[in-house]
Amino acid sequence: MKSLNKINLVVGFDQREAVAYHVFCQTIIDRATLSVQFLPLAENTLNKYKEVHKDGSNKFIYSRFLTPYLMNYSGWAIFADGDMVCQADIAELWSLRDETKAVQVVKHDYKTKAAKKYLGNKNEDYPRKNWSSLILWNCGHPKNAILTPEFIQGQPGSYLHRFSWLEDELIGGLVAEWNWLAIEYPENPNAKLIHYTLGTPCFKDYANEPMSDAWKKSYARMSEGFD
Repeated sequence: MKSLNKINLVVGFDQREAVAYHVFCQTIIDRATLSVQFLPLAENTLNKYKEVHKDGSNKFIYSRFLTPYLMNYSGWAIFADGDMVCQADIAELWSLRDETKAVQVVKHDYKTKAAKKYLGNKNEDYPRKNWSSLILWNCGHPKNAILTPEFIQGQPGSYLHRFSWLEDELIGGLVAEWNWLAIEYPENPNAKLIHYTLGTPCFKDYANEPMSDAWKKSYARMSEGFD
């Protein structure tokens, strides 16, 4: 595959944990060896998409599926939740693009350790939980052309988060290190991307949980030069 010289990175943004978005982007910038184009998935910037779903623990829980649309159904992009820290070169993930797949994800298979997560949100178990929190999108794949704003507005979360518009063979896998679930999984210093799915350490209830030090160090790095 011909190498692309720019990585398209769509990052979930929720004003209630805006600091998490900025920390995550800092960790990407610090380690990237290719140019990265960031697109914050902020609700107020999605002019042609109106969120009609009433459930969800964050503001981008459904709009993440707009990624192919936002890329004009062309090329590739990465979607990532904003509550993450990248400890590797994002170009490594970019290099895993497989043209035979419509999406590539870490195929988690686990039961949660917590009934609630940040801001008191329910944390239920369901099939393919957290698969959609890190997606390597083949935006030009014909199967993803169905993902229009209107279509996404009309689908339940169970359909979207389970990638039900795709045959299983079109859902490629990634190693777990690219979406390592802090607290839910054992501590792993070799995790390439730490996902604070239960709560980013910016929330006091999660400030001292396993793997929180990586986030705190990244926050300090982002804050350099500020009093």
